[in-house]
Amino acid sequence: MNTKYYDLINQTFYFPQEEFTLNNDNNLLFHNIDLMKLVEQYGSPLKFTYLPQISNNINRAKGWFRKAMEKHNYPGNYYYCYCTKSSHFEYVMNEAFKNNIHIETSSAFDINIVENLLENNKINKDTYVVCNGFKRDQYISNIARLINNGHKNTIPVIDNYEELDLLQEKIEGKFPIGIRIASEEEPKFEFYTSRLGIGYKNIVPFYRKAIQENKNVELKMLHFFINTGIRDTAYYWNELSKCLKVYINLKRECPTLDSLNIGGGFPIKNSLTFDYDYAYMVDEIINQIKIACDEGEVDCPNIYTEFGSFTVGESAGAIYKVLYQKQQNDREKWNMIDSSFITTLPDTWAINKRFIMLAVNRWNDTYERVLLGGLTCDSDDYYNSEQNLNAIYLPKYNKEKPLYIGFFNTGAYQESIGGQGGLHHCLIPQPKHILIDRDENGIIATEVFSEQQQAEDVLKILGYK
Repeated sequence: MNTKYYDLINQTFYFPQEEFTLNNDNNLLFHNIDLMKLVEQYGSPLKFTYLPQISNNINRAKGWFRKAMEKHNYPGNYYYCYCTKSSHFEYVMNEAFKNNIHIETSSAFDINIVENLLENNKINKDTYVVCNGFKRDQYISNIARLINNGHKNTIPVIDNYEELDLLQEKIEGKFPIGIRIASEEEPKFEFYTSRLGIGYKNIVPFYRKAIQENKNVELKMLHFFINTGIRDTAYYWNELSKCLKVYINLKRECPTLDSLNIGGGFPIKNSLTFDYDYAYMVDEIINQIKIACDEGEVDCPNIYTEFGSFTVGESAGAIYKVLYQKQQNDREKWNMIDSSFITTLPDTWAINKRFIMLAVNRWNDTYERVLLGGLTCDSDDYYNSEQNLNAIYLPKYNKEKPLYIGFFNTGAYQESIGGQGGLHHCLIPQPKHILIDRDENGIIATEVFSEQQQAEDVLKILGYK
């Protein structure tokens, strides 16, 4: 009879998988890293970032686009941009920009990061800086400073009609711009059209009125982004088709237009059953763009993407210890973890986001169905089958044999939304965070990025010290 946790995982999913395997002690390995050894060395709760996975995903995407462009004899270039809002941390930037990529910004302080990267030779004058987002005084001033100081590959993407005038007031000489399309949202959305960008029907008239005879600007890019991401749905292909019609009509009147930014939105693995054919999607996107441009008798554009979650999401994880089990009724067992989901994985609480969740140890033990509870007194501080897609099964609680659990592919947004180094709900401390890297010989090296938050840190923020 198959009653062990390993049996459950093995008969439910294809296991082992590329990044998940077991060692001889029936402990979980992540990219061949023994997670129990991390716990023994650093304790729990623990956050970690496996830096090589950032480069791995960047180069996977570059490969898909290269192969698709070769297959379809696509004449344009491909530019991979990292979307900084997914994770602004220096260790992410340092790893990402080892791979000859470009950068997409969304707010004023992003430009300060860009300037720091330039100063430290992480990026150079050939790096494109695509400036998205709704722009007001500080963001406009920072973009202007970057361009005026000589970074000519900075492309502010116009989000609303007023931004063009604001930029021209601050920027000296001629500069390139892009225009963002306000795409229509999926029918199930609460609103009809994205709040970002300019409507499909208004882009060509806006070009004629404000850009065509304007000696100060040069339109280079049309920006297209779908909130639900790049997925093989009728909705996505329909919106891409509408975008290409705008591009073709605009290109016929604007010879300087040479780039199409198809935004971000590649999904990341959120379950062991995850199935997404990245290569097919890239191939079909390139194919559709080339067909449309050939039929419209215009030159094919250079392609830009802005992958944020895809770049960094699959590089990180969190490990918790099950402290105690509470039997609240005849059916529900609550495994209480040594941290808070609201504090450390806020998307599980805010948008019911799913992450891969697995036991770290005791895979050879029998299992039981449980709910997971965080340490705060908030009734929403839990993780259950609503987020996890399936009921949660873990090795049976045994106070004599501590159980550790891991959440994986948590690298995008969680530190920004949860607040690195700040205050957290019920003053639950921020966990220790370590960075994991490999040298040229594949030897693993770890270092502490931030220690677990102490009472003194919190009291200082609150004004007690």
